[in-house]
Amino acid sequence: MTVVPFRRLASYLRSRAVIRGLGLSFGLLAAGAGAADNLAGWPHATAKARPDAALEARIASMVSAMTLEQKVGQMTQPEIAFVTPDEVRRFHIGSVLNGGGSWPAGQRHARAADWLALAQTYYDASMASDAAVRIPVIWGTDAVHGHNNAYGATLFPHHIGLGAANDPALVREIGAATAKAVRATGIQWVFAPTIAVARDDRWGRTYESFSEEPALVASLGEAYVKGLQGGLGGDTGVVATAKHFMGDGGTDQGRDQGVNLSSAQDMLRWHAGAYYRVLAAGAQTVMASFNSWNDRAAGIDHGKMHGSATMLTGLLKQRMGFDGFVVTDWNGIGQVPGCSNASCPQAINAGIDMVMVPEEWKAFIANTVAQVKTGQIPISRIDDAVSRILRVKLRAGLFERAPSHFAVAGHDDALRARALARRAVRQSMVLLKNDGQVLPLPRTARVLVVGKSADSLENQTGGWSLSWQGTGNTNTDFPAGQTVLAGLREALGAARVEYSASGEGLDPKDFDAVVAVLGERPYAEGNGDIPPSGTLRHSSRHPEDLAVLRRVAGQGRPVITVFMSGRPLYVNDMLNLSDAFVAAWLPGTEGGGVADLLLRAVDGTPPVDFRGRLSFSWPAAECQTPLNAGDARYTPLFRVGYGLTLGARRPLGRLPVKPTLGGCGARREMAIFSQAAQAPYSIHVGSPAGHWPNAGVGGPDLNATLTFPAQAPEIRVSTVQMHTQQDAKRVDWLGGSARFFAWAPQSVALAAAYPDGALVFDTLVYEPPAGPVWLAMGCGTGCAGRLDVAALFGAGPVPRSIEVPLACFTQRGADLSRVDEPFSITADGTFSAAFARIRVVAGAAKDTSAVRCSDLPNSIVP
Repeated sequence: MTVVPFRRLASYLRSRAVIRGLGLSFGLLAAGAGAADNLAGWPHATAKARPDAALEARIASMVSAMTLEQKVGQMTQPEIAFVTPDEVRRFHIGSVLNGGGSWPAGQRHARAADWLALAQTYYDASMASDAAVRIPVIWGTDAVHGHNNAYGATLFPHHIGLGAANDPALVREIGAATAKAVRATGIQWVFAPTIAVARDDRWGRTYESFSEEPALVASLGEAYVKGLQGGLGGDTGVVATAKHFMGDGGTDQGRDQGVNLSSAQDMLRWHAGAYYRVLAAGAQTVMASFNSWNDRAAGIDHGKMHGSATMLTGLLKQRMGFDGFVVTDWNGIGQVPGCSNASCPQAINAGIDMVMVPEEWKAFIANTVAQVKTGQIPISRIDDAVSRILRVKLRAGLFERAPSHFAVAGHDDALRARALARRAVRQSMVLLKNDGQVLPLPRTARVLVVGKSADSLENQTGGWSLSWQGTGNTNTDFPAGQTVLAGLREALGAARVEYSASGEGLDPKDFDAVVAVLGERPYAEGNGDIPPSGTLRHSSRHPEDLAVLRRVAGQGRPVITVFMSGRPLYVNDMLNLSDAFVAAWLPGTEGGGVADLLLRAVDGTPPVDFRGRLSFSWPAAECQTPLNAGDARYTPLFRVGYGLTLGARRPLGRLPVKPTLGGCGARREMAIFSQAAQAPYSIHVGSPAGHWPNAGVGGPDLNATLTFPAQAPEIRVSTVQMHTQQDAKRVDWLGGSARFFAWAPQSVALAAAYPDGALVFDTLVYEPPAGPVWLAMGCGTGCAGRLDVAALFGAGPVPRSIEVPLACFTQRGADLSRVDEPFSITADGTFSAAFARIRVVAGAAKDTSAVRCSDLPNSIVP
C-alpha cells in the first residue's frame, strides 16, 4: 500500500486516480449531482463477498424456522449491565454490548479471563435456547484505539495521530493487534473504525477522525478494517464497523449529533468516499449516525440518519451494495421524530437491522412485535434484518467456535502490543517548531519537566480510555503504560530529570533544558464540543498551561513544549514561549515514544526523526474554523502536510497574539457544563455539615466521580439523559441545606466579555422545591449575588430553558469582574431537578424568554 507524501497530498486528492480509488465518478464530482435527482448520480458498488448459494440457503432455512419473537430478539442489543445471561436465553437476544466504562460485574480492573468468563456465559445462554434454531449472541465493544475498555490493554494513538503518521501498513498492524486483544476477552465485534471526515475542529470527536481529507480517511479506514477482519472466522479476526453513516464529521458548527447542511455533491465529495473503500474492504457492519442531513441546495431534508430510508436502504444497501447489517448508535432511534428509545417502526422500516437499546430492551421487543402484528412493520423487513445479522454471524464463524475456543482467549499478554504502540507514537508526532535546532536533546542533559500532562496517563490517553469520557483514571489504572515523564527518566536516568507540574519550586537555570508537557484534558462526544461561539484558543480553557510556560520561559534555557490535544488549536501564545513545539495528539499508553524523538539516538543505533505530518490544518487565529484545505480563504498557520524534520532550518519567529474577548461571533457563549464540566470549570457539591466541602477547600470534582449516584445526607447527584446520552446531572436535595455548583481556580470578567448576557441552563423538574432555592454567582470570599428562584422550578413533564440576566446578580451584590463560581444553586428543603447545558450567553438578557429581575422575590438572603 502506498504512503502518500503529504507535500503532494493536495494535488493527489484532486487526481482522477484517487477519485477512482474511492470508487467514485470524477465527472459527478466535477459537475455535482442535480437537485432533482439528489443521489441518483452516485456511483454503484457491489459487496466484497461473492454470492454463496449454500450460505444463503442456510440463512433462509433458519429464518423460516424462527418465531416472530425470536427474530425481534436477534435485532435487539442491550448493555451488559442491564441484561443477564438467562434473559439472553429467554428473549433470544442477538447481541450485547458494553458501553464505555462498563466492565464485567462493574469491576474496573477485570482481567482478560473475567471478560472471557462473561462472554462465554452469554454465549452458552444463547445456545441453550429452547428455540428450533439456536443462534449465538455476538458481543460488541468500542475498541477505538486498542481494546480501550480493558484493564492492562495497550492503547494506541487516537485516529488523529494515526492520520499524521499516514502509514496504512502501520494502521493495519494496529487493527490486527486490537482484534487479538478483543478476542482475548471473548468479544467478537468492534465498533471501529470511525471514518468520519472532520471538517470543523469545534467537534468534540475530531480526534476520532484520521483527517480533514477524504482520501486519507478512506485509505487508513480500509487498512484498519483489513487489520481487524484479517483473520475473521479464525483465531484473531473480529467483525469491524464502519461508522457513523454518514456525515457526522460535517455538521453545522461542529455540533455533535447536529445537522449536516452539505449539498449532495459535497456529501459525496467529503463524506461518502470512505464508505465505498471500507465496504469494498469487507466491513461487515455499519453504525448509523446521530446526525441529520438537510440538503438545502436541493431543498431536501433527509432528517435523522437513523430514520432515513433514502440513506440506509436506497444508498447504503442498494447503491453501495452493502449486504451486512446496520446497527444503531446508543438509543439512536429515540431521536427520530415520533419515536422513543423503546419504539421506532420508522427506523426499522428505513433500514435499521439491529437496535442498540441499552436499558429499555424489553419494551422495545414488545413494541416491535406488536408493530409487526399490526402491520406497521412488514414481516419482510424483519426477515431481511435477521438474514443480514445471520449472514454476518456465519461469516464470522460464531456458530463453529465458542469465545473460549480461541488460542488467545483469557490471556492478559494478548492485550499488549507495546513495541507497536511505541512505534506508532514516534510516527504520529509532528514537529511544528524547532528554532535554533534545540532538538534533539543530548542524552547527557539535565532536564526540568513541567506541566500537568507529563505524569498523567489520563491526559495522555484521552477519551474512550477505560471510561467513556476518559476521566476518573489514575496512572495505576494503566499497568502496562508509561508516562512521558517516566519515559524521559528511563532514557536519561532518574537523577537527570526533575518534575514540577506547575513549574514552581525549581529554577530552570539549574537545568540544560525544560520539557513542558501540556494540553487538553480527556473528553468524548458532547463534552468535547466547543460551543458555536467558542474560541479555539487553548489558553482560554486551560490557562494553567500558559501560566506554566510563563514561569519557565525567558530563563536562558530552551523550552520544548509537547502538546497533547484531540484537535488543532490556536496556541500562538504558547508557541511564542517555546523554542520547540511538538504536536503529540493523544499518544496512548506509550509515553516512551515521545522521549524517543526528543533525545538524540543512543550511540550505535539508527537516528530517529520526526515523520509525522499534519492531517488537519492548524489555525492562525482563534476564531478560524471551519478551516480546511481547498477552502476559498485558506490561510492556516500550518497547512495540511506540514511537519519539520530535525535537520530542517525553518525558524518560526514571533507570532501575533490577538485574543478575542469572550469568544467568536455576536452571540458568544461561555460553556460551564455540557455532559460534563467544561474547562476550566469543575462541578461540586457542598453542605454546611461538611459532608462534601466546597471546591476551595478540596472537595471532590464530580466530573471525576466514577459511580453515580454520589450521595451525602443532604444531597444526591446522579447522571441522567435530558436531550442526549448522559448529558445532565440530576440533583436531589434530601432535606437540610446543600448546594450544587461550578467553580474555577481563576476568575472571569463576565460583564465585559458577555454584554447583555444571561446565565442560561436547561432543567427538568421532578419534584418542586419545598422551600427557597437560591441561584448565585460567586466572586471570591464574601462576594456573591444570590437570587430566590424557587418560583422558576414548577414541575413539568419536559425540559425547559431558564435565562437569568447577569444584571440580576449585579443588583444583589455580585462583582461580575471577578466571577469564579458562575453557577451555584442551593436548596434548604426537598427539591429534585436535572440540569444540563449550563452556560453564559451574550445578548440573552434581551430575549423575550429571559427572566425579568423585577419579577424575582426581594427576599432576604441568608
